[in-house]
Amino acid sequence: MSDSKFQPVTHCIFDMDGLLINTEQLYTTVFNRILSPYGKQFTWENKAVTMGFHTNQLVRYIIDTFELPMQQEELTKRLQTDYAAIFPSTQLLPGAERLLRHLKKHNVPIALATSSSAESFALKTKHLTEIFDLFHHRVLGGSDPEVKQGKPNPDIFIVAAKRFPDSPDAAKCLVFEDAPNGVQAGISAGMQTVMVPDPHLPKQFTEKATLVIDSLEHFKPEDFGLPKFD
Repeated sequence: MSDSKFQPVTHCIFDMDGLLINTEQLYTTVFNRILSPYGKQFTWENKAVTMGFHTNQLVRYIIDTFELPMQQEELTKRLQTDYAAIFPSTQLLPGAERLLRHLKKHNVPIALATSSSAESFALKTKHLTEIFDLFHHRVLGGSDPEVKQGKPNPDIFIVAAKRFPDSPDAAKCLVFEDAPNGVQAGISAGMQTVMVPDPHLPKQFTEKATLVIDSLEHFKPEDFGLPKFD
């Protein structure tokens, strides 16, 4: 390996929003449509706090932080309506397809671990099924009863690892994330974490990751004992 601080792994677990597909910017668009009539704005400081939240966590945060005069049920319905309109426009981010296909080709077990619900996942990926079918399994934290707590708690990554046929040790799993909450969840699960943060994310939110890169295009599998790109 090219860097001794990286330990070899056998399995990979991927977040989705903001890592594989461009939904994080779509979320921000939706939130600001809702906040604009109240003269308020969802900023990068807010995003850094909420990335990886379950919907119920997010709804509570938005109402409390921005002091919105609406109930959780009302905001949840509004979000669902706006998501349904905007999520079918999602696109894969650079390097995502190449990396997933490479790992699949070389029989490296891969899983998806997203905070999205089953309904939200379907909206975002119905035009990308060929790519998301590459995963051995998918853990949809917003709907999965085994994921008791959302990121930054480690539940989702622990569940994802357990569902591989060989239930690998956490130390053998490599997590890919874009969000500070996701990185913390991976660390708390005992896994190394590769972070691909949005360039607007303040640098202090990237300090805990095992490795920080600016695109999946720049990931070198051999650094973690995985097969090199062909």
